[in-house]
Amino acid sequence: MRSRLLGIFFGGAIFSYVLDRLTKLWVERSLAARPPVHLIPHVLDLRYTTNTGGAFGVLGSQPWLFFTATVLVSVIILVAAFRITSATTILGMGLILGGALGNLTDRVLHGPGVSGRVTDFIDFRVWPVFNLADSAIVVGALIVAVAGMRRRT
Repeated sequence: MRSRLLGIFFGGAIFSYVLDRLTKLWVERSLAARPPVHLIPHVLDLRYTTNTGGAFGVLGSQPWLFFTATVLVSVIILVAAFRITSATTILGMGLILGGALGNLTDRVLHGPGVSGRVTDFIDFRVWPVFNLADSAIVVGALIVAVAGMRRRT
């Protein structure tokens, strides 16, 4: 049972991390020097941009804060993963970890020290531009929240 749960956890983390890295590499090579690609006119664009801050560019002048918080949360998730007994919760935590590590990789690769920029490219035009790591974090958090609410009822 434990090995199955850890397989789900690490599988979710690896899947979200690899998918995030592959899409960002593609975007950096294909979209960085060109105008946005309009997938669904007036609804969804692929637009290369970068961000030093957190969600919505908040605290963009404090990238060390996001680096530190990401490392701390990742360690907590890793430790907690060995205690979780719910497959649903462990999957959500794996997605969060993979997304966090995807954005952390950007911070390390795209700037001096830990002050690098995160690559964003999904633009719904009514929401700030984001990436698949951000999506994995949000979906993972929703999965964990729903699993927690289901256990309480």
